[in-house]
Amino acid sequence: MIKMNEDIKKRIIETASGRRRARLVLKNAKYLNVFLNRFGSADIAVTDGYFAGIGEYEGEQEIDCGGLAVVPGFIDGHIHLESSVVSPLSFAAAVSPHGTTAVVADPHEITNVLGRRGMDYMLSATENLPVDVFFCVPASPFDENGAHITSREVAEYIKNERVAGLAEMMNFPAAIAADGEIIKMIAETENAGKAVDGHAPGLSGKALNAYISAGIGSDHECTTLDEALEKLSLGQYIMIRQGTAGRNLNALLPLLKGEAASRCLFATDDKHPNELLENGHMDYIIREAIAAGVRAETAYRAASFNAAEYFGLKGRGAVAPGYIADFVLIEDIDKVKIRGVYKNGAPIDLNLYAKGAGAAALSPEILNSVNAEKITAESIRLRRQSEKVIGVVGGEIVTTDEGESDKIDVDRDILKLCVVERHKRTGHIGVCFVKGYGLKTGAAATSIAHDSHNIIAVGASDEDIAAAVNEIIEMQGGMVVVKDGRAVESLKLNIAGLMTDEPVQTVADKITKLKAAAYSLGVNKNIDPFMTLSFISLPVIPKLKLTTLGVVDVEKFELI
Repeated sequence: MIKMNEDIKKRIIETASGRRRARLVLKNAKYLNVFLNRFGSADIAVTDGYFAGIGEYEGEQEIDCGGLAVVPGFIDGHIHLESSVVSPLSFAAAVSPHGTTAVVADPHEITNVLGRRGMDYMLSATENLPVDVFFCVPASPFDENGAHITSREVAEYIKNERVAGLAEMMNFPAAIAADGEIIKMIAETENAGKAVDGHAPGLSGKALNAYISAGIGSDHECTTLDEALEKLSLGQYIMIRQGTAGRNLNALLPLLKGEAASRCLFATDDKHPNELLENGHMDYIIREAIAAGVRAETAYRAASFNAAEYFGLKGRGAVAPGYIADFVLIEDIDKVKIRGVYKNGAPIDLNLYAKGAGAAALSPEILNSVNAEKITAESIRLRRQSEKVIGVVGGEIVTTDEGESDKIDVDRDILKLCVVERHKRTGHIGVCFVKGYGLKTGAAATSIAHDSHNIIAVGASDEDIAAAVNEIIEMQGGMVVVKDGRAVESLKLNIAGLMTDEPVQTVADKITKLKAAAYSLGVNKNIDPFMTLSFISLPVIPKLKLTTLGVVDVEKFELI
């Protein structure tokens, strides 16, 4: 990120006034004016990484933009970088050609594994990237995670200029109950003048009023228009999520066609490497919105200025004097056909960024984060298992209650599900059954299991489940498909058991093979084998979820 100083300020003023030639001038540009929400035409002067003036200018370098549009660089309002399964450097290399120049990241996946060591790694690994990464400090501890960030640490991190606020407040019952630790975190954030993000699916009425009055300024979990309108009416910003797991754009499209559009921003939440390569990033959401009838001006604004405004990212998200010159040259506005991406007034050149960015932060703790004893089929059978059957829903991360069972029954699509604690060697294993996954033989497992990231496995036999879990332990994190006790396909995730430092394309190819192997063993084609599995352990999304301690009734917030 560039730093403003007196000399730069002086040169910008002299350039804007016409007393100094601009370093770069975009001639005859059609540009998005986010303040009037319309396109205008002018020359655009750029100097020292900032926009200096809009009007008639001459520059040391001039680009004729006839036929091209200039829009602000795209900002993802809420993403877990860990969900890309690759290092921050590989993520940035993948998304920057798609027009993304900044993201606001919630690193609670890695901090639930490593605490402040995880937070420090993310801050270190995101320095000097072609995408500016701002963070929201994680807020809530989960069931049996490896570590968490305390209110004292929140107070420390919130002072960092790259920290934009407090991350999604998943523990909404604690916020509503005015829990001391939660209120302390929120107060520290508000006193620093920074945002507090929300996460309260389905919350309504007085409970929602209480939640918002605690200081929660946004929500990215709205799945219906009515829910979003209620939250908007009470003052929240709405992040319209369109990622790999949650796809809410179609349901919330009317917001972008009405008076509340200025309080809506785009977010992906989770974005897997295959989708980044096949569909793109923020450019994909803009394209989908425009194709569905949203004005191009509104879609581009939601992907840039609205996010910057909500998070207080001063000087970002607009093509205007004094703003950082992060911009995208567009050939076709409606199809979001990108000609070039500029960061700090210069075209992004990925070769300028060190291949080893963040490598120094890969300490032994980060590379060896799976701390669990290998298990046996017998150890699974000896656990007191719940007879509850969790139902998976294609294309959703919510689950259903499918009654009870006392055994695996492949013919009825009832499989065994296990979550194995991997942080502190407690030996805890949660066991129940699952319906809708479709596996006919073998097992699948992953160390990406939201949000505590223990090892979650599903299988048609205890033996294959144990083999899959042990393969994850052996790899120190990853994804695996097992048949007849042997790994068929696997992907090692050496960074906290969540990410790998391999290139995006390599990772995408391996995930494609993993999914193909899972589908060949019978997995339901309407679900993503690993994404579905990773969310079955998230005890804040209804209805039933499995943790290391047993089945959780999310609606009652209690263990069954």
